[in-house]
Amino acid sequence: MRILLTGKNGQVGHELQHLLPSLGTVVALGREELDLTSADAIRKTMRDVRPGIVVNAAAYTAVDLAEQEPDKAFAINGTAPGLIAEEARRTDAFVVHYSTDYVFDGSQKTPYLETDMPNPLSAYGHSKVAGENAIRASGAAHFIFRTSWIYAAHGRNFVHTILRLARERDELKIVDDQIGAPTWARTVAETTCAALKAQYRDRSGLYHLTAAGSVTWFGFAKAILDEAKTLQPDLRMPALIPISTSEYPLPTPRPANSCLDNTRLHTTLGLFTPDWPVSLTQCMREILSPCGN
Repeated sequence: MRILLTGKNGQVGHELQHLLPSLGTVVALGREELDLTSADAIRKTMRDVRPGIVVNAAAYTAVDLAEQEPDKAFAINGTAPGLIAEEARRTDAFVVHYSTDYVFDGSQKTPYLETDMPNPLSAYGHSKVAGENAIRASGAAHFIFRTSWIYAAHGRNFVHTILRLARERDELKIVDDQIGAPTWARTVAETTCAALKAQYRDRSGLYHLTAAGSVTWFGFAKAILDEAKTLQPDLRMPALIPISTSEYPLPTPRPANSCLDNTRLHTTLGLFTPDWPVSLTQCMREILSPCGN
């Protein structure tokens, strides 16, 4: 089977490049090979590759910049997934797409279910809702996986930011009133592949896919530094200071509650994800240990 992977250089895409070959022949494309703002380029690529599965790991993820570039964010996150799915429907290909906790406003006190109504706070969130809706409207068989707080051993993410700032500053002020599930990109990639090895066409739909458990950004930062200190005892440790969201204003509001309920992933696909501290330990070993273990 031929598998088309978009967003090959992203955090999830990077991990998928290593895992998807177990399922078939992979054609992996980055932004240099496929311009997702071009409908013609998308259609041509789909018709040239003729994949049996399309895994769309590409996304516009600059949350704050999206407020200044809403058209670009919607083109990549909203329109492109729909075009991919329309082409997939023509040839009966299966689509995998990734969405986000940012489709919700975070006002709910309990973890969000797939049946909860989206209410995004930002252009980025609205663009991701548009992508979900476009895929559903296409009629293509699909998995839409909503995830949250993605990090990896490579790329730009919270883990690398904390490690860098720890070397540069004596104290770090970290938001302690937003909660979510830090999710390793490899967990997303592994779960995706496991789902595709099952009878996936009979289980088409929307699923929440995050690490198990939850924590605040402050708690996540503390766990990163504690793990770093274990792996590198001579590491310089800054003071961590918890602050409120109001003390760290950003151009775009973030959901206070980013927790997603994974029950449907368990009951329908039979898949379970590790607790977030377990995955963080594995990822940190890859980042800081000489041999990655």
